[in-house]
Amino acid sequence: MDTKALLEWSAKYHTPNYGRTPIVLVRGEGTRVWDSDGKEYLDFTSGIAVTSLGHCHPVVTGAIREAAATLLHVSNIFNTAPQVHLAKLLVEHSFADRVFFCNSGAEANEAAFKVARKYAKERFADDRYEIIATHNSFHGRTLATVTATGQPKYQHGFEPLMPGFKHVPYNDLRAMERAMDSRTAAILVEPIQGEGGVNVPDDGYLRGLRKLCDESGALLILDEIQTGVGRTGRLWGYEHSGIEPDVMTLAKALANGIPIGAMLCREHVAAALTAGTHGSTFAGSPFVTSVALATLTTIIGDKIPDRAARTGHELMDGLRAMQKKLPVITQVRGQGLLIGAELTRPAGPVVDACREAGLLLLSAGEKVVRLAPPLIVESADCARALAILGDALARDAR
Repeated sequence: MDTKALLEWSAKYHTPNYGRTPIVLVRGEGTRVWDSDGKEYLDFTSGIAVTSLGHCHPVVTGAIREAAATLLHVSNIFNTAPQVHLAKLLVEHSFADRVFFCNSGAEANEAAFKVARKYAKERFADDRYEIIATHNSFHGRTLATVTATGQPKYQHGFEPLMPGFKHVPYNDLRAMERAMDSRTAAILVEPIQGEGGVNVPDDGYLRGLRKLCDESGALLILDEIQTGVGRTGRLWGYEHSGIEPDVMTLAKALANGIPIGAMLCREHVAAALTAGTHGSTFAGSPFVTSVALATLTTIIGDKIPDRAARTGHELMDGLRAMQKKLPVITQVRGQGLLIGAELTRPAGPVVDACREAGLLLLSAGEKVVRLAPPLIVESADCARALAILGDALARDAR
């Protein structure tokens, strides 16, 4: 079927909630994808920071084939070896003692909200249930996670929102301290705000939040759905700050594109999730955990976070050199291979121009171009991406 017909069918049969680009992607390999007309693109979106090992990585593809031919699904009333091995690997390489598996980032955050509320009620008082999140955050699309998300554009039309959430400015310790009271069960933040604009907090911000939680008994929940699994140049984003959370949520890159989420927590927090208090039919299936195990083992064993840190520096340096020539770039920020270039004008037309030239990018908010390539990206690909983006910005400035 030709591209035009596929695009017509897409417009006719899908719900209209996605602003889809007018191409049909049919194949991927490494850092590249091809559309139905045979055009090649350099993919600096990674499925929104998902395919960190690139498209069709041989280890991941091999794990998919083997797992699909072995055991796809059984209920969580049974143990399966891949799920146990993945939980053990996550615990051994993080702050956590326990892992709950689910199917998405929103579900991981839902699990975090539930465990935080139950823990606070059992440890402190029945009216201790509030979670403080931040403006410009993004935590998911379910009713609870969209309430936690500090961006009204995602909430409009879905009111009344869930009770028990409030918001303060990101990177503002004083505001967080003023908002906390006897009802505060947890603080919820991203180590770097991705969807909100690739906003990197001050060095002492997470340490300050950790201190507030230690003093009050509130839990510190870090949403590492976009920053985790090597994206920032460390395995976990919190490692840059020298602190550890009580709860961490993961998804996106954990299985390189196969849907999975995870909520990690400390032993005393996990104790609140007694038998029957939470669950999921599909979560942690032997198929998906086999793929995640292969993905995470490769990321750790091949020192992929170190590689992301090096190539991230190259991209950031290139963007800052570009900024000196092109005042349309007002700021470059990020860590590792989660990078944002803030512009003086809307990012959408720049993203479109780059796509026409063979480079796929993301926006983050209205005026930020977001670069989130696979963590295996080579220097030559970074140079090509910078050249295409620079040309698009130069044309846009004329």
